[in-house]
Amino acid sequence: MSPATTTWPGSHARCAPRHGRDEMTVVVITGTGTEVGKTVTTAAVAAAALRAGRSVAVLKAAQTGVGPAEPGDAAEVARLAGAVTAEEVARYPEPLAPATAARRSGREPVSPRQVAEAAAALAAEHDLVLVEGAGGLLVRFDDKGGTLADAAEQLGAPVLVVASAGLGTLNATELTARELRSRRLDLLGVVVGSWPAAPGLACRCNVADLPEVAGAPLLGALPDGAGALPPAAFRAEAPRWLAPRLHGIWDAEAFTARHTPEPAA
Repeated sequence: MSPATTTWPGSHARCAPRHGRDEMTVVVITGTGTEVGKTVTTAAVAAAALRAGRSVAVLKAAQTGVGPAEPGDAAEVARLAGAVTAEEVARYPEPLAPATAARRSGREPVSPRQVAEAAAALAAEHDLVLVEGAGGLLVRFDDKGGTLADAAEQLGAPVLVVASAGLGTLNATELTARELRSRRLDLLGVVVGSWPAAPGLACRCNVADLPEVAGAPLLGALPDGAGALPPAAFRAEAPRWLAPRLHGIWDAEAFTARHTPEPAA
């Protein structure tokens, strides 16, 4: 069985682009690892773009850990964000890295070229296409070593990195940023996928350090539990979590000043 792009229930009809090509058309969204808030961040970016009047498509490169009729990450983005076209290139039942999940299922793996071609097709009919990866930047799609980074290279698209807030995030973020720079890919910025209500010292220090290690701006911070908000509330709040570059009103400088701790005595 070969991977084929699938549109899932809840997605909406495609719209012709209405904005100039000076705006980003395709953005690849990766995480520094699993469970860092990548899907909810994708939904927030989509919701903010929709409120700004852009038509939006969301493409999940490889969905793992769901059955044939179960909603995946793209469907969750559509539920939270609203009128987006939600598609996935391939899905596999076991919650594993795409290459491993494909091998164990006996299905064809997804390739970077398939992801790039699916994104390009959506970009012809939408103002913005968000390509969400699986796990981190170098998680393998196939046994040839193809990754989301390869798809981004083929698309020539900027990459938005979703990072965690706490200990370990600086190393993971810098490794991701170095890989992007080694490939001459544009690192659009970093979004903290889950900012705690009562951030500890490490989280507060990381706010100032993340842009430094990434060599790119901090473009947002989603509050912990954002994905549990009712969709209407999520859509209304999303611009408050994201910087103007992502169609939001979030102020990185003010956020950093508010949370950076005083120097130790």
